[in-house]
Amino acid sequence: MSEANLTIQDVKEGDALPELSVDVTATTIVLGALATRDWRPMHHDYDFAVNRNGTRNIFLNTPNQAAWFERYVTDWTGPKGRLGRIKFRMKDSVFPDDTMVFHGSVAGVDAEAGWVDLEMELTVGDKVVTGCTARMALPKDGDDNPWSRTGNDWKP
Repeated sequence: MSEANLTIQDVKEGDALPELSVDVTATTIVLGALATRDWRPMHHDYDFAVNRNGTRNIFLNTPNQAAWFERYVTDWTGPKGRLGRIKFRMKDSVFPDDTMVFHGSVAGVDAEAGWVDLEMELTVGDKVVTGCTARMALPKDGDDNPWSRTGNDWKP
């Protein structure tokens, strides 16, 4: 991804976000679970995940997936991009040795308010693992910073 500093004038509906590809390891999964204080064993104990839960391995937890989507969109927007809201639906799990690939596009632009609506997918191979929508605040111009918006100026 690039060192972007997008403004709302830089994007239009239908624009594709650059793809992000991440090779997942057991460490990726365990560290994500630890960082989110998720001590449930299916995210770090292979024997528990396979023999008790019936999955093929440990798997990425929900907050870790949310963090990867946030990284994906903020890599695209640059440091002034501010996540207003995110919704996603996990359809399958992400395991060690998978390659996560994030794809996205601009679904709508409200230039006056400084909002961009995004539609994204997380795929592993040919399978969509998670579908996601997000609303991002972008600077209206070079002097604007969405991180300073409050009250009526911040309505995701």
